[in-house]
Amino acid sequence: MDSEKDPGGGASGAGVPRQRPGYGRHQAPAGYEPGDGCLVQLIRVPVRIVAVLVVLPVRLVRDLLVLASRALHRGLLRPLGRGLSWAWRHLVVAPLSWVWTYLVVVPVVWVWRYLVVVPVVWLYRAVLAPVARALVLVAWALTVWPVIALRRHVLVPLVRYGIVGPLRWLYRAVLTPAGHGLRSLYRSVVTPLGRGLLTAVRWLGIALFVLPSVFAWRYVLTPLALAAAWLARTVLVVPLVRSWRSVLTPLGRGTLRLLRALGHGVVWSSRVLVAVPVAWLWARVLLPVLRETGVAVVVAWRVTGMISRAIGRALAWLLRTLLITPLVRCYRTLCTPVGHVVRDWVWTPARKAVSATGRAVRDTVRTAREAVRQARRDAWHALIGGPAKHEVGGAGRVTARTLGEEHHATPVHGAAPAPEISLPGGTTSRRG
Repeated sequence: MDSEKDPGGGASGAGVPRQRPGYGRHQAPAGYEPGDGCLVQLIRVPVRIVAVLVVLPVRLVRDLLVLASRALHRGLLRPLGRGLSWAWRHLVVAPLSWVWTYLVVVPVVWVWRYLVVVPVVWLYRAVLAPVARALVLVAWALTVWPVIALRRHVLVPLVRYGIVGPLRWLYRAVLTPAGHGLRSLYRSVVTPLGRGLLTAVRWLGIALFVLPSVFAWRYVLTPLALAAAWLARTVLVVPLVRSWRSVLTPLGRGTLRLLRALGHGVVWSSRVLVAVPVAWLWARVLLPVLRETGVAVVVAWRVTGMISRAIGRALAWLLRTLLITPLVRCYRTLCTPVGHVVRDWVWTPARKAVSATGRAVRDTVRTAREAVRQARRDAWHALIGGPAKHEVGGAGRVTARTLGEEHHATPVHGAAPAPEISLPGGTTSRRG
């Protein structure tokens, strides 16, 4: 590989080779090692050209599909999914939860609590528990107490004085002396007699079984077994061993050598006639073709990626230059000033005027409502009788007359109208 010197020409960098930069993601792969055949050199460039022509439409279609899928996902599927999720959550789940909670669970819980649990608890506390206690006392009085009294006053004295006492006397006076006598009889009579019988039976068994069995084993079975073993060795074992050593072993060795020679021949012929041609075909033809095809596909994919990105950037530049930039300039230079003018000179004054009008209308309606209430209250007291009771207002509240005076035709803000009819017991009366 050629070496390049440092362009600085300094003493520190003189004669030091500089390595070539590594191949990047979108660069062509490194050169092949020397020794590629003419077939590789002939098929490399045409295969790459054909691969580029074949892969370019596929890469363009793939990039377009990727962009379309991303745009569809961002612009339609994601908002649609969020909308459907919101609709499902607020239009289906929330109503069903409310219906389940307030129309099913709450009534069922109320019915269970007040129609089942409360009556059952009251029944248990007021009826079942006292009845159970009374039944327990009655059962105790009818079953346990009589049994305890019977045991204490009848069974215990009867067992103690009617059964245990006589049995104790019988054991002490009769059974104990009888047992002592039987023990003496066993020791003096039964034990010697049993020992004599056991000795006689043992000698009888030795004379009838052991001695005949030993005689038959020594003088009958052992000679017969020795004779049978000698006969088997002479008739079977010795001929079989001789035939194995003299006939079968040489025959087996010859057969093994023949099979080994045949195996070596088959292996050699298969290697020479099959393996070597197949390996040569794979190494000289198939592997270069497959390698060049794969490298051509990779290079074509990268090249088509560059072309696709260039086309995409060109289209993006055209879209930005012809559509987005004019729209942005129009928005900044025309729409924004017009919007500011409309906001400052039209919208804000109109909003303030509407707010002031609304406050004036609300004050007028409030004053009229207070006047109507006061008039209704005065008319009621005039018809029924009794002193008039005016509402206590805040500091500085005055009462304005609305009838009989022309300069008071408009009610004063925050003041209630004065009554026009004299009340019973009053000092003055004025009519309009």
